[in-house]
Amino acid sequence: MKIVLLTALGVGGSTIAGALIGFLLKKIPHKFNDIILGFAAGVMLAAAILGLIIPATEYGTKLNILVVIAGIMAGAVFLSFIDKIVPHLHHLAGIDKEKHGGNTEHLNKILLFVMAIAIHNLPEGIAAGVSFGTGNIGDAFTVAGGIALQNIPEGMVIIAPMLAAGISKKRTFLIALSTGLVEVVGTLVGYFAISVSTVILPFALAFAGGTMLYVISDEMIPETHSHGYEKGATYSLLIGFCVMLFMDIMI
Repeated sequence: MKIVLLTALGVGGSTIAGALIGFLLKKIPHKFNDIILGFAAGVMLAAAILGLIIPATEYGTKLNILVVIAGIMAGAVFLSFIDKIVPHLHHLAGIDKEKHGGNTEHLNKILLFVMAIAIHNLPEGIAAGVSFGTGNIGDAFTVAGGIALQNIPEGMVIIAPMLAAGISKKRTFLIALSTGLVEVVGTLVGYFAISVSTVILPFALAFAGGTMLYVISDEMIPETHSHGYEKGATYSLLIGFCVMLFMDIMI
């Protein structure tokens, strides 16, 4: 149990470590911001496919693919629904609409991106917990290590956009902290409820993958292609994807 708890803190803490690195970044020009966001899109794309959707297909029979497809679509529809019915996400970040000229749409998109990361952290944590519950400690550490390494760049890329949008450093850190705590909770839930989580895990993994695919296509790629730096953002996305692919294969 002690090993599981320490692993849970390590997996969640890796997001915080990445966030602390992200605080070292000051205000950056659009070109660099688009490259960083493109890299994040590549990381998220690889995480969605390699770390969430493909593992979800490996549970149960071939008919499980229907559950996976349903989970992907449910995740995308969920974020789309949230985007429409919660147009004031900036309130969670402590942003005054009047001080920002009434233009908080960009901030809402950033927070939607952060929400997607938080959502995808839960089933990742469950997956880590389940792997410990199976009794194969070696495989469990491999899964947890891969998730932790992935969380570092994710933690980094959520900081700069929030700071640039006017969110205070304290509130930005608290938001980043919450995304890491979600994974700690998921790890413990997965460990203590392996029989239940094994049943719901395929849908949960696919759901998280769907949220990430939605954000990548609807928010991140359009944003990185709107300032004239499309090529840099595209190659950055490919690099991010390849980095995560390398880590997934080698670890």
